Amino acid sequence: MKKTIISEVLLQRAETHGDFGSVSQTAQALKTIIHKADHLKSAHVEALDLIATKIARICHGNSEEPEHWLDIQGYAALAALAEVEREKK
Repeated sequence: MKKTIISEVLLQRAETHGDFGSVSQTAQALKTIIHKADHLKSAHVEALDLIATKIARICHGNSEEPEHWLDIQGYAALAALAEVEREKK
């Protein structure tokens, strides 16, 4: 089978992000817990959803991939900024 650009990208991502099926199961389990917390604001839920995906990728992929850790910091910062902006109103 001829390699396509997308197949090359998917192979590369499998090395850093882990098996998509395994990552999906872990991420969805974490997100189920997050979504049960009905007091969370939408910005918090979205940030936690994205963090859950990153946690799943760390668990199943390359835990030494700096992008995973930097993204978690970024999503947490965005949630904090959303809260600061909400308080200003």
